Amino acid sequence: MAFPGDTDRRILRLAIPALGALAVEPLYVAVDTAMIGRVGTSELAGLALAAAVLSLLVAGANFLTYGTTQQVARAVGANDPASADRAGRTAMWVALAVGVSALPILVLVRGPLVGFLGGTGTSADHASTYLWISALGLPAVMLVLASQGVFRGHSDYRTPLWILLASNMANAVIEWFLVFALDLSVAGSAWSTVIAQWGAAIALLGLQRRRIGRLLGKRPGLGEAAPLLTAGRHLLLRVAGILGVLTGSTSLMARQSDAALAAHQVVMAMFILLALILDALAMPAQTLVAEAEGAGRADEGLSISRRTEILSAGSGAVLAAMLIAGSGVVPRLFTADATVVDQAQGAVILLGVLLIPGAIAFAGDGILIGLGDYRFLGRLSVATLAAVAPLYPLLAKLNTGPTALWACLTGWMTVRAITVHLRYRWLLRGSDSLQPAR
Repeated sequence: MAFPGDTDRRILRLAIPALGALAVEPLYVAVDTAMIGRVGTSELAGLALAAAVLSLLVAGANFLTYGTTQQVARAVGANDPASADRAGRTAMWVALAVGVSALPILVLVRGPLVGFLGGTGTSADHASTYLWISALGLPAVMLVLASQGVFRGHSDYRTPLWILLASNMANAVIEWFLVFALDLSVAGSAWSTVIAQWGAAIALLGLQRRRIGRLLGKRPGLGEAAPLLTAGRHLLLRVAGILGVLTGSTSLMARQSDAALAAHQVVMAMFILLALILDALAMPAQTLVAEAEGAGRADEGLSISRRTEILSAGSGAVLAAMLIAGSGVVPRLFTADATVVDQAQGAVILLGVLLIPGAIAFAGDGILIGLGDYRFLGRLSVATLAAVAPLYPLLAKLNTGPTALWACLTGWMTVRAITVHLRYRWLLRGSDSLQPAR
C-alpha cells in the first residue's frame, strides 16, 4: 500500500490540471460577455438569458464526463484495456446521440425557454438568435464532455486542459473578428463559440483515435450504453437537487428586497469561485478510487478516499479562515452600497463555516462517483432538497435576509457531508461492498 505522502502526490498530480480545466470551462461565457458587453445592453441581456439555458444543458450532461471517467478508470484498474477502449467508444456514441437529439429540441423550444426566464423584446430576440446558432455546437459540446471522461479515466487530466485552453484562445480571436470586424453582434459571438467547440471536439477525438477507432469504431448496442445512460439518469437527479436548493435560495432573496438579493449574489459568487478549488481536489478520486475498485484493492480505495477527504477538508479550513477574517472586506470588493455590505457580511462568515463540511461533501461526491454509486447520490440530492424546501417559506415569512438563509444552507451542506462520508466508508470496508447498486 502506498504511504500517505505518495497518495497525496497522486491526488495533487491530478488535482492541479483539474483545477485549471475547471477554471477554463467558464471562459467561453466570460469572453462572450466581455465582447458583447461592448456592443449593447440588450445584446448583453440576451446573452445572459442564452447562457443560463446552455449552462443548464451542460450541467445536465455532466454524466458524460463523470460516468465515463468511472467506467474507463475501473477497466484500467482491472488491467482490461479492451473494456476501457470499449467504454470510451460507447461514451462517444452516447455523446453524439445526446448532442444530435438536443440540437433540434433546443431550436424548437428556445422561444418558450427564453420567455420562461423572463426575456422580452429585443433581449429575447438576441437570446433566441444566440441559442439557435449555439444548438449547432451541442454535438461538439457533448463529445468534449465524454472525451474528458476518457482522458481522466486514463489519469490524463493535462491533455483536455491544453485543448480547452487552445479552444478558448481561438474563440477570443475569432469572436473579435466576427463581432467587431464583420459587425455580426450576438450572431458572431455564437458562431465563434460553435467553431471553437467543434475545434476542441475534433482535436480530442483525433488524440484518442487509437482508443475509439476510426469513425468512432463499431456502434455499441443498447446493452453496452445502458450503464452510462443509467448513470446519467441518477446524476441528473443529483444536479437537479443541488440546483433546486441554490436556485430556490436566489428566488427567496428576490422576494425579500433588492438589497437582500444583491447581498446573496455577492456570497453566491464567492461560493461558486471557492467551490472550483474544492471540486478540483475531489475529481482525482473519481479516477483513483475507480482504478482501485477495478483492481479489487479495497484498502487502497479507502486510503485514497481518506487522503482526498483530509486534503479537501484542510483546504476548506484554510479557505474558511481566510474568508471569515476578510468578511468585512469581501463584500466591498463587489459593491459600495452600505446596506448590501451590511447584509452580506454575516452571510460571508457563514459561507466560511459552510466551506468545511462543503469540502467533505465535495470529496465524498467524488469518491462515490468513483465507486459508481450514482443512484445513492441522486436520491440523496432529492432527499436533501425535500428537507430544505419547506424551510424557504418560513424564511420568507420571517424576512430574515441572507444571513439566516446561509445558515440554512450550511445545515444542508453538513447533512450532505455526514451522509456521503458514512456511505463511502461503508462501501469500502470490505471487497464485497465494492459493488454498490447503480
